[in-house]
Amino acid sequence: MQESFDVTTIVFALLAIFVVWKLRSVLGTRTGQEKQRPDRAPQPNGAGPNRNGNGNDGVVVRLPGAANDAGAPAAPAESRDRWTDLAEPGSKVWLGLDQIADADRTFDGKGFIGGAKSAYEMIITAFAAGDRQTLRGLLSKDVFDSFSQAITDRESRGEKVETTFVSIDKASMVDAVLRGKVAQITMRFVSKLITATRDRNGNVIDGDPEHVSDLVDIWTFERDTSARDPNWRLVVVSDGDR
Repeated sequence: MQESFDVTTIVFALLAIFVVWKLRSVLGTRTGQEKQRPDRAPQPNGAGPNRNGNGNDGVVVRLPGAANDAGAPAAPAESRDRWTDLAEPGSKVWLGLDQIADADRTFDGKGFIGGAKSAYEMIITAFAAGDRQTLRGLLSKDVFDSFSQAITDRESRGEKVETTFVSIDKASMVDAVLRGKVAQITMRFVSKLITATRDRNGNVIDGDPEHVSDLVDIWTFERDTSARDPNWRLVVVSDGDR
């Protein structure tokens, strides 16, 4: 009887050990289908951990709003030569672009030049056509008032400007500065256009409708980096070389 009890005990003990081992082998194995912890956001586009294993090599998702931006580390420079095509290293323009990029993390130097060139052509064309609606969205109030008055004076004399924009041969940054939260970038445009002003009788009183003229303009664009409005506006207009 004692021998039977001992054998039975041993069998059940072995069975219990086997069950515990089996449960542990199953519960302790990851299948790859587990849900992520709620305090760890999924990485978009299938981005995985980087070489350091910290998971920051993929796309970083940032929530908008001042509460999230406050105290956030400065965005790293794309590289030490990020302004190479736009300014001389260590120049005032280069340092100014660094400051603007720090204040506005969406700033793109090459994208700005492309937009400035488009704005330049639009403003010249709109001014010639007397298109105040287009000008209003591209100019600061002071510059708009000046342009609008010039158009009014021209209209009162019965004059008409004919302008054909030919090309922008060069567009370069000559100054960049951040004043508080306000970014200012000054551009030098070298362009070609055909322009002529006619009086109320159709006679040419300025310019030449058959001649391509070279034009050099120095324009300064401005944007409040703390504002939601992403648009830059023309704030200073001058001509000549620089």
